[in-house]
Amino acid sequence: MQYIIMLLIVIGLALSDIVTGWIKAHVNNDYCSAVMRMGGLRKLGEITVMLTACGLEVGMEQLGKYYESTELAAFAGTITAVSVFFYIVIMELISILENYAEANPNAKFAKNIIKKLRKFSNDGKGKGDE
Repeated sequence: MQYIIMLLIVIGLALSDIVTGWIKAHVNNDYCSAVMRMGGLRKLGEITVMLTACGLEVGMEQLGKYYESTELAAFAGTITAVSVFFYIVIMELISILENYAEANPNAKFAKNIIKKLRKFSNDGKGKGDE
């Protein structure tokens, strides 16, 4: 049951990101089918990775029964599924926040959060810093 809940959360966040992206595109009058297509494919990829992580957890638990180490196998699978889940959730929340900030010029709190997050990115550059 926990896998269904994790998948529903990931799917819900992906849909929210798509909707906020559409709102941002409408507000900025910046529709681009290539960007929407790539975004949709990325969302499909995220859902596929989450499904794979959940399937891996179930598979490892079942495999552990054959080697009499059910707890260890279940633990390893759970760590994998939960790690992937939290990574995708954080990534989607940041994307939703970015879309909101670009669609609403009065969202100063969102812009401040995004600036702080970009400051800690791998290369030190955000989308608009190039």
